[in-house]
Amino acid sequence: MCGITGWVSFDRDLRAEVATVDAMTETMACRGPDDRGTWIEGPAALGHRRLAIIDLPGGRQPMTARTPDGTVALVYSGEAYNFTELRRELTDRGHRFRTQSDTEVVLRAYLEWGEELAERLNGMYAFALWDGRRDALVMVRDRMGIKPFSYYPTPDGVLFGSEPKAILANPLARARVGIDGLRELFAMVKTPGHAVWDGMYEVEPGTVLTVDRQGLRRRVYWRLETRPHPDDRATTIATVRTLLDDIVRRQLVADVPRCTLLSGGLDSSAMTALAARQLGEHGERVRSFAVDFAGQADNFVADELRATPDTPFVHDVARASGTDHQDIVLDAQALADPGVRAEVIRARDLPMGFGDMDASLLLLFRAIREHSTVALSGESADEVFGGYLQFFDEEVRGADTFPWLVRFGRHFGDDTGILSPALTRALNLGAYIADGYRTAVAGIPRLDGESDLEYRMRQICHLHLTRFVRLLLDRKDRASMAVGLEVRVPFCDHRLVEYVYNTPWSLKSFDGREKSLLREATADLIPQSVYDRVKSPYPSTQDPAYAVVLQKHVKDLLAAPSHPVFDLVDRERVHQAAHRDTPRITQPSRRGLERTLDLALWLDLYKPEISLT
Repeated sequence: MCGITGWVSFDRDLRAEVATVDAMTETMACRGPDDRGTWIEGPAALGHRRLAIIDLPGGRQPMTARTPDGTVALVYSGEAYNFTELRRELTDRGHRFRTQSDTEVVLRAYLEWGEELAERLNGMYAFALWDGRRDALVMVRDRMGIKPFSYYPTPDGVLFGSEPKAILANPLARARVGIDGLRELFAMVKTPGHAVWDGMYEVEPGTVLTVDRQGLRRRVYWRLETRPHPDDRATTIATVRTLLDDIVRRQLVADVPRCTLLSGGLDSSAMTALAARQLGEHGERVRSFAVDFAGQADNFVADELRATPDTPFVHDVARASGTDHQDIVLDAQALADPGVRAEVIRARDLPMGFGDMDASLLLLFRAIREHSTVALSGESADEVFGGYLQFFDEEVRGADTFPWLVRFGRHFGDDTGILSPALTRALNLGAYIADGYRTAVAGIPRLDGESDLEYRMRQICHLHLTRFVRLLLDRKDRASMAVGLEVRVPFCDHRLVEYVYNTPWSLKSFDGREKSLLREATADLIPQSVYDRVKSPYPSTQDPAYAVVLQKHVKDLLAAPSHPVFDLVDRERVHQAAHRDTPRITQPSRRGLERTLDLALWLDLYKPEISLT
């Protein structure tokens, strides 16, 4: 896992731009603390920061291959979980390898198959190849969008990077956010290809982009397709288990310490149990980590979203699977620390508004990094198997909008209520969301004979797998790589996603519960308590002291009325929330305070040019 960046300028020799290329590369230092490298040849410059996972001495980048017609150079971030098979096939075809790294396998695969190598990869990756044989840059992103990848077209080429900060380090890139960018910040819909910053875009998942002197060409090599599902229940459950066994086995491969993220829910428990069994075959014991909050286990108050605290279930799994477990316990002061909030903003380049859940994720990953370099996560199982409560909500099924927005509005309220009236009018979020929704559902095919309910559930599943999951994957990647931790997501293996997506809803929920297929496929591995547990989302602190600290920080901000954040938020509404009695702080008010602080820090750190036109 690494950070990549680069610059292609067909009208200049970039050997005169070493300082700028170095600056772009160094913004990725957190993603790659183990090594750095740059490569410049004529119109192309590549930069790389490395987090060493496989073949620690041999996987240095940028990696090059010289051919009679020119040099091919690669910068690569991620993992190819089938690199062993590909290496064997390439060896049979005459390729000779100097290292044991998967990076060299990707480079050699490009030399053999060109851009079609993308279809052969199983993994999470974002990589760029400069092909000196034809003066072209080839950018490839994994099928689900697990690894981030941004680019910025210029008059004579392109800038690119794992994160926007690498691109913004180049003087050609303008740190400007227009009205559509602000809409993306507040709408929570994740428009494909949209990068928020003006002029910047994301390489879309499952896509190859090629840039040469003729311009930019896009090729989609994978998309979520609708197909009939011929298997019965028993066969489907058995297939899911077979896939999970293979996926976890592949994703445990690493030359550094590994662990699992354990929440006590079905997803992470099943994944941890599978990892524990497989490592146990080799006499190894899996490490597991969970996040908790000071006093939460003893003072937990159930609500509609979270009926039970995580910790008792976490410990049940740790005992049953024999993991070497550690709880990472956080307090209100740590969660509200302005320094931590600033780190979150820098990690994401944007004020995304997940509040204490972003802070706790970063702090959890930092604590884990002291012990492990690779962590397996249960992320995305809800999207794949139908685990969220909104999948079972009749109001959601009948709503003409993104499913998660219905429940979020019901449970958390609208944190955009703190925005200034002028910004609220300019955003017109209702119309923006409606347009995005119509575009998103327009291309979802319907099977012949598919009932209205089955087709509606197909739409809901598709929206989660192509829109909502990308928000969470980006959040996970940015927070983990900010501390140099690689987090792998077994449930995003495209083979599993394809198979389960095309399973009818009646099979996905055959026992009337969420994630029926996953539960039965791993029933022999998990404790009965976890088998019976109702879905509970990522935890959020219930400590009232957290709101007290938030209010204090916002009061300090209010003492600087000229701060540019008050061009975006309504100062009077923020003032009311900051001075409200703490027991009366509602979820929308708390989220509004968090959003205000995030926006203020983002403006301080990035000094973006904001345009409402």
